[in-house]
Amino acid sequence: MSQQDPLATISLFAELAVTERAALYERCLTQVVPKNAVLITEGDHADSLYLILSGAVKVYACDEDGKEVLLNMLGPGEYFGELAIIDEEPRSASVMAIQPCRLLIIKRQDFFACLQRNHTIAISLLQVLARRLRQQTDHTKNLVLLGVYQRVVKLLQELAEERDGVLVVSGVSQQQLADQVYASREMITLIMKELKAGGYIDADRKRIIIRKRLPAKW
Repeated sequence: MSQQDPLATISLFAELAVTERAALYERCLTQVVPKNAVLITEGDHADSLYLILSGAVKVYACDEDGKEVLLNMLGPGEYFGELAIIDEEPRSASVMAIQPCRLLIIKRQDFFACLQRNHTIAISLLQVLARRLRQQTDHTKNLVLLGVYQRVVKLLQELAEERDGVLVVSGVSQQQLADQVYASREMITLIMKELKAGGYIDADRKRIIIRKRLPAKW
């Protein structure tokens, strides 16, 4: 992360002039939060946009019984809270830190003042909103059309990053996998156990290493 120009690491503001980013940064608040800190609660009044400099968060919703549905996971360079500051409606989901995080917070009035001067931000914001809508559409389609195992395989493939010639999924617990594919923790544990026994993956509490192509069916 650039210590002199932190906003350069945020995709939304990467195309701004250095002087414009510097002026906006002066208006930002910095927040450092521990793992498991709740940053936004569904239904709250909204007046800020949150930018992730380091760490990771999960976006989720809960029903009346407290059952949690994982909607998204975001990391450095990404942001959240944009919907509520655009339409001025209450927050549509909750957000919790799943790692220690360093955040920048921009008030609505400062964000819109910058937006009015720099239309490239609007284009970038629309692109991200379109991508997230497309992801949600795909997620809903997968939920309806695919079985649990197929959803797990698809999610692992989406989350995996290549490192030293192998695919690695980091920072995601089995419970988080279960939440994201709408399955029980027990089912995910069983699938992981079978994949590990077959030599397809190695897994511990911190990461999953995909050793070879995952089978299409289980």
